[in-house]
Amino acid sequence: MNAEVLSPAGALPPARRIARSAARGWRRLRAQHKAMAGGAIVLAFVLAALFAPWLAPYAPTEQNFIDAMQAPSWAHPLGTDSFGQDILSRTLYGARSALWIGFGSVALGLLAGVTIGLIAGLRGGRVEWALMRLTDGLLAFPELIMAMAFMAVLGLGLGNVVLALALSFVGPFARTVRADVLQVKARPFIEAARLMGVPEREVILRHVLPNVAAPILIQAGMRTSIAILLASGLSFLGLGVVPPTPDWGLMIAEGRGFVSMAPWMSGMPGLALALLLVGLNLLAEGLRDALDPRASHGGQA
Repeated sequence: MNAEVLSPAGALPPARRIARSAARGWRRLRAQHKAMAGGAIVLAFVLAALFAPWLAPYAPTEQNFIDAMQAPSWAHPLGTDSFGQDILSRTLYGARSALWIGFGSVALGLLAGVTIGLIAGLRGGRVEWALMRLTDGLLAFPELIMAMAFMAVLGLGLGNVVLALALSFVGPFARTVRADVLQVKARPFIEAARLMGVPEREVILRHVLPNVAAPILIQAGMRTSIAILLASGLSFLGLGVVPPTPDWGLMIAEGRGFVSMAPWMSGMPGLALALLLVGLNLLAEGLRDALDPRASHGGQA
């Protein structure tokens, strides 16, 4: 008889267990219509950003003052701005900036926050106290205020926006991971693994991280939409991306003075921003419903 059939699930190779967990998660996610709709919207924006050089009819920074503030037409499907730049081209390239900021800042904040949360939850004592006081300091200010403060120190630019938002996300990720690690650490199988002499690294990789991965993914999905919204807000205030870089926040700010004469200048990038945020939020809610056991069972214990 095949020994693999008789072996417990925990005895399977890590790659095999990860593949099984991923397959189960995908089946649950596929059953969530919100997640599929949101994923389709996000995928459309990702493809638009990737193929922007081929989809954009003009260079995003090409100016033609003769065509300034033209209404949508065959030559310019979404119209032009006050500098004669094609809004469709700038909107497509602006998706690159938005997605890069959203995914990049969340990835950096996730990496630092998970590390801090794991160390605090597993070590305890003075190490936990020191790390949590650092986290409390980061959580003491609203994310937008925190990002504005870091931008004032780091300076303007796309890369600095990513770093500023990543720093503002470290606290929430660290707090969430630490709470989940404390719950997992108290379970009997963790104590059993340690009594059997399993190295600390293996305990973390095989038992702790897989059990806290779902809340991390859910929060990462939600934070991505927050990051894009905050980045647009910073650019709108003049504290984010530097002109003439295509950015939706900059485009909305540039068009606000011409709303009565040329509403498409701020309306088109605003619509793109709203659609992307809706897609990300739907995807995050679908992830939560698929990965949270209490949500998948209607909130029952």
